[in-house]
Amino acid sequence: MFLHEFGPFPFPILGDPAREAYKGMGHKTMPKWKLLAKAGFGFITGKVKGFIPTDQKQKEFVMKSMKTQDVYIQGGTWLFSPKGKMLWNHIDESPEDHAKLDDVLVKMGQFK
Repeated sequence: MFLHEFGPFPFPILGDPAREAYKGMGHKTMPKWKLLAKAGFGFITGKVKGFIPTDQKQKEFVMKSMKTQDVYIQGGTWLFSPKGKMLWNHIDESPEDHAKLDDVLVKMGQFK
């Protein structure tokens, strides 16, 4: 459903319904109360924009997912060699803690 509403993407999207890769890679789940508090505060102060998509189909998907899926999982950024060796990673601690693009580009340059 995500791919249908938000795609297509120029790269493959892989699912992990049992969260085996997610757990094995060290990703974290933020406590529900903490994420909801952050989202509420951000919404009220105007610091969080686009939390709920304006596109109706995307909005329906997000609202359903918030009720039925684990939306508290935090992501990460991973760099792998062409042979599959992990070169670098950043595990997000919170929704705003994504790896900075400039940092990722620097890291990529180190592995040329």
